Amino acid sequence: MVRPGDIGKNFSLKDQNDKTFDLLENSGRKTLLSFHPLAWTAFCAAQMESLEVNRETLESLDTLAVGISVDSVPCKKAWAESLGIKNTRLLCDFWPHGNIAQAYGIFREANGFSERANIIVDGDQKVMFIKVYPVHSVPDISEIVSFLKKT
Repeated sequence: MVRPGDIGKNFSLKDQNDKTFDLLENSGRKTLLSFHPLAWTAFCAAQMESLEVNRETLESLDTLAVGISVDSVPCKKAWAESLGIKNTRLLCDFWPHGNIAQAYGIFREANGFSERANIIVDGDQKVMFIKVYPVHSVPDISEIVSFLKKT
């Protein structure tokens, strides 16, 4: 698993609108990589909705939040529409299956999906925060906001 101080692995993934997101695009600002196991589950929905609701707060802290799971583009598109997510990019770590979760050391091989985790990468692509949460929980976004306010 990556640790604070490690260089975050660069990646390019499609979002729910089939647009490519590249981590290096965000050089100079922080990126919250909010990994969730699977779309269409209540805990994952609440986690992604919290990113959408807190988008402006995170942006005021020079942080872009993205959701990441092993789901496909069509799945993420339908899910985002069903949740009313319009501004948060939901990235598809679909193929190679879970490749980015594996690169960050949080892929659950036995389950075929990632841990539920928040990883913050700074503007120089260094990992500055990582926390893995129980799969059947919703990460507390206020914890992330508090951390970002201290940086």
